[in-house]
Amino acid sequence: MFASTPEPPYYVVVFTSQRTPGDQGYADMGARMFELAHGRPGFLGAESVRNAEGAGITVSYWESTESIAAWKADAEHRVAQELGQQRWYERYAVRIARVERAYDWHAAPRAAG
Repeated sequence: MFASTPEPPYYVVVFTSQRTPGDQGYADMGARMFELAHGRPGFLGAESVRNAEGAGITVSYWESTESIAAWKADAEHRVAQELGQQRWYERYAVRIARVERAYDWHAAPRAAG
C-alpha cells in the first residue's frame, strides 16, 4: 500500500482521474503500466486508490524530472495515455511536484480483545 521512498528530495506525479463506466481492458493495462514503471530508471514506487464512483488518485514517486519525462514518453505508456483519453477517463489532471520533506507514522500493534 505505501511506497518506500528515499530521503528527499525526490519528485511526485499526482494523477487524479474520473473513470468511465466499465472496464474495457483498464485493469489489465493498469497492471501492465505498474509493471512497466517498476522497470524504469528513476522509479521509486507508487500508491493508488479509487472509490466506488470511479474517482481515483495515483501518486508515483521518481528520482528526477528527467525520469518522469522518460516515463511520459515511453511507447507503451503513450498507448495507454491515448486509450485513457479514448475509453477510460471522463477527466484527469496531472500534477508534478518536488518533495522537500517527508515523514510517516504508524501505530504500535494493538492487543486483541
